[in-house]
Amino acid sequence: MSQAKKKKGGRRKVLAAGVLQQLQNINVNAAGIDIGAEEHFVAVPEGRDEVSVRKFSAYTAELEALADWLKGCGVTTVAMESTGVYWIPLFELLDRRGFEVKLVDARHVKNVSGRKSDVLDCQWLQQLHSYGLLEGAFRPPDEICVLRSYLRQKEMLIQASSQHIQHMQKALQQMNLLLHQVVSDITGYTGMTIIKAILAGERSPWKLAQNRHALCKRSEPEIAQALKGNYREEHLFALRQAVELYEIYRQKIADCEAEIIAQLDTYPDATDDQTPPPAKPSNHSARVRSGTDVRELLFKKAGIDLFAIPGLGADTLLTLTSEVGFDLRAWKTVKHFTSWLGLCPGTRISGGKVLAKKRKRKLNRAAQAFRTAAVTLGRSQTALGAFFRRVKARTGGIQAVTATAHKIARIYYSMLTEGTAYFEIGQQAYEERYRERTIVNLERKAKSLGLQLVPSTAS
Repeated sequence: MSQAKKKKGGRRKVLAAGVLQQLQNINVNAAGIDIGAEEHFVAVPEGRDEVSVRKFSAYTAELEALADWLKGCGVTTVAMESTGVYWIPLFELLDRRGFEVKLVDARHVKNVSGRKSDVLDCQWLQQLHSYGLLEGAFRPPDEICVLRSYLRQKEMLIQASSQHIQHMQKALQQMNLLLHQVVSDITGYTGMTIIKAILAGERSPWKLAQNRHALCKRSEPEIAQALKGNYREEHLFALRQAVELYEIYRQKIADCEAEIIAQLDTYPDATDDQTPPPAKPSNHSARVRSGTDVRELLFKKAGIDLFAIPGLGADTLLTLTSEVGFDLRAWKTVKHFTSWLGLCPGTRISGGKVLAKKRKRKLNRAAQAFRTAAVTLGRSQTALGAFFRRVKARTGGIQAVTATAHKIARIYYSMLTEGTAYFEIGQQAYEERYRERTIVNLERKAKSLGLQLVPSTAS
């Protein structure tokens, strides 16, 4: 190795030592835990015990012993990685014991280059946490976590039930019963009534078509034409089992909804008003879950009518409540909130030059709920709908969904933190405001060029 390289390497070591000397131990009673499926490795500060790193299995008795050892070592705060779902039992136990537990993203705690082991991982976590270099992930209060578990269980049941809908469609297709071509949803009133009549033994297309709902867009002759097929026993057997399994899942989903409403009803009321202010008539299925008006229930718990925001229905608002709750003080500003959602452009800047504005990719259920709400506004005659279409015409559909979801999230944050109500101004008023802003910008640009903007006679 040349003398120049030796000097350069020595200079780096001196700089690194200087940086470590400048760091201060902010959390002197910090511990680090490397989470595993079968074993957890725990590191405590040096000198607290004969050994500073111990291994514990994932059994409950061992987790209790782990908490006792941390108490004996004088540990008050713990950092652990969010590895799968293996961290949940230990997190809940330590939180119940009074420890301050920080759940950190594994991507933000990459180990130093070189050797890799569980012992080094937990020591690295402990060292970073003692210097105050770790930021804990957001975790809502325990009562919100309970609601979130019910919502995620319901989501899993809905995904499982959709598989049996596909099995129903496959059995119908094999019998050349093209019900899906004349009915938009085979699990709706018309579709399920016809399918149950087929399973009951009815084979006449005209009699089956008489089960058509009055609001169905297709006529009885059109439906009857699609219901003439080849009724084979093996396909009817598959159809019967698919319908039975689908109805079982629908019952379990209804049970989940009842638990969700019961859990939400235990939260303290934020207002004495029992009914929200009058609003535009909405679909009954968009508001009622398990026989309860979700709009009225959320109004009592949040103190504000969140249903006034276009695009947000019962399921979307329940998802948002289970993910972030009603208290959004965990985020200092609306910018922190939208950044946590992953709805903001990235800020990769070097040397004063913007390298990229691509947003961070996050698996965030709350952000997905806002995106779902944004998609539903594509044809609405609201201000947010007009905004969606304007952005879509300029940049495309993906960017329009993100921009509209970002705007809805800002409104949602403002309503819950400031208690301000949302008033819909409508598409026409939004377009007029946009036109006025455009004219002001054009006049400013014309003035900078020494020109004057003059309206045409026709306009």
